[in-house]
Amino acid sequence: MSSRSKAEHWAQELEAVAGRIAPQFGRAEPRRRALTYLQGLLAPLERKNGWHLAEAAGDCSPHGMQEFLSRVHWDADALRDDLRAYVVEQLGDADAVLVLDETGFLKKGTKSAGVHRQYSGTAGRIENCQIGVFLAYASRHGHALIDRALYLPQTWTDDPSRCRNAGIPDEVTFTTKPKIGRAMLERALAAHLPFAWVTGDSVYGADSALRRAIEAAGKGYVLTVTSAQHLGLRPVGDWATEVPKGGWTRLSAGDGAKGPRLYDWACVPFRGAREGWQKALLIRRALEKPDELTFYLTLAPEGTELATLVQVAGTRWTIEACFEAAKGEVGLDEYEVRSWTGWHRHVTLAMLAHAYLAVVRRHAIRGRGPRPRGRLAAPYGSRSAPAPLASCLGKAARSRSHPRLVGLATTTPAARQTITLDPQNQNSSTPAVVLGVWMRDVLCTSDHLKGFGQATGIERRVVTAIGAVGGRAQALTHDHVR
Repeated sequence: MSSRSKAEHWAQELEAVAGRIAPQFGRAEPRRRALTYLQGLLAPLERKNGWHLAEAAGDCSPHGMQEFLSRVHWDADALRDDLRAYVVEQLGDADAVLVLDETGFLKKGTKSAGVHRQYSGTAGRIENCQIGVFLAYASRHGHALIDRALYLPQTWTDDPSRCRNAGIPDEVTFTTKPKIGRAMLERALAAHLPFAWVTGDSVYGADSALRRAIEAAGKGYVLTVTSAQHLGLRPVGDWATEVPKGGWTRLSAGDGAKGPRLYDWACVPFRGAREGWQKALLIRRALEKPDELTFYLTLAPEGTELATLVQVAGTRWTIEACFEAAKGEVGLDEYEVRSWTGWHRHVTLAMLAHAYLAVVRRHAIRGRGPRPRGRLAAPYGSRSAPAPLASCLGKAARSRSHPRLVGLATTTPAARQTITLDPQNQNSSTPAVVLGVWMRDVLCTSDHLKGFGQATGIERRVVTAIGAVGGRAQALTHDHVR
C-alpha cells in the first residue's frame, strides 16, 4: 500500500473514531468541532493550545474552541467510556496490565482547578502545578491511557468558594490518589475489561485497601512499595537479608532507550493468599549499585514464574511512555483552561488522540488494517454504539465524494517549521493531503512510535505544508526512512 493510500486509510479511520463519539454531542456543530479538535491535536502545530487549534481549524479566533471545552453541553465521562471501549477493541488482551500513576502539569497562578505547590514527578521537585491521576491499559498489542481524574489537594476542598469559582462540582470532596485509583479500577471492572494484572508505584502499592480490592476482583498485582513498608512485623528492607547469595536471577524488565533493562531479581514468598494464589515480596537489585534495592508486593496465581512477575513489574514504565508521548505529540499538557470541566474535556480528547496513534502504530507495524469497528463497543463500558460519521456531521460531511483527510491550517507567517523535501523525490504537481499523524517528527522521532521503520522496514514519509489551495494548506510527502 502506498504512503498516500495509507494516509487516506488512516484519515478515514480518524473520521470513524470521531463518528463513534458523535452521539455524545447533541448538535452537528460540536460534532464537527470534536473532529477538528482531534485533527489539531494530531497536527504538527507549534503548540496545541486554543489559538493554534483554532488556526488549524480555519477559525479567526479561539472562541469556538474555548466554548467547546467550557460551555457546550457534552459529557467528558461518557467520552472517556467510549475511549476505553475503543482501546480495548483495538488493543485488548486477556493478559493485559492496568497501570496506575500520576503526572504533573506545571501552571502559573492560583485559579486553575487543583493547582497547588506540590511534588511533581514531571519536574522532579515541588512546583506550582496540577496533578492528574491516570490509568493506562498495556497489552502485547500496545498501550494507551484509558482513565483520568484531576487530584484536588485538601486546601482546595476546604475552600468551597474557590471550588465554585473553578467550576468544581459541590459533590467533589477530598480524595487521596490511591482512592482515585481504586475508583478507576472499579470502573474498569464494571466495564468488564480484559486484563490480568495491576501495577503501580509506591503511592498505590502502600494502600492496603487497593490491594484488597484487586485481590477481591480475582486479579494479580505487582505493586511497588518503599523499604519502610511493613510485611508482617518487619519492614520489607529486612526481608532482603534472607535472600541467599545464589538466590538472585538476572532478568530483563523490558527494553529501554539503551536496550534491555537488566536487573537481579529475587522472590520471597509469604503467607496470606487465598487458595490457588501466592503472595510474595519481589526484590529488584541494580547491577551497578548492588545496595540499591526496589521492593514489590505481589499477588499471583500459584505456579507463576519469576519472569512473569518481572515482566509485569516492567510494564509500569509503559504509562511513563504514554505521558511522554501524549504530552509531546498530542498536547496533553498544553491546554489553556482553568476549570474542572475544561481540564477533563481537553485531557480526555488528548487521550483519545494518543490512543488513535497507538492503534496506528500497531497496525502499521503489523501491516494490516484495524479490527472491525463497533464489534466490542457495547461491552467494556462504551455508552454509545459507533455511528457513521457522515450521518452525524451534517450535510457538508455527507456531500463529499471522497474521504476528507486531516486538514491543515491556512498558512500564516511562522505558523510552523517547513521541512525540506528530498530533491530526488519532489513532485509538486500532485500534492496529497495526508494525516497529521504522518507529519514531521511524529513517525520519525517520537518515543511512542520509536522503532517504527527499523522494526518493520516500512518506508516512512514525512509531511510538510507546501502551499494553500482553496484556502486550505496542502501537504506533500517524502523523506524515506528505512
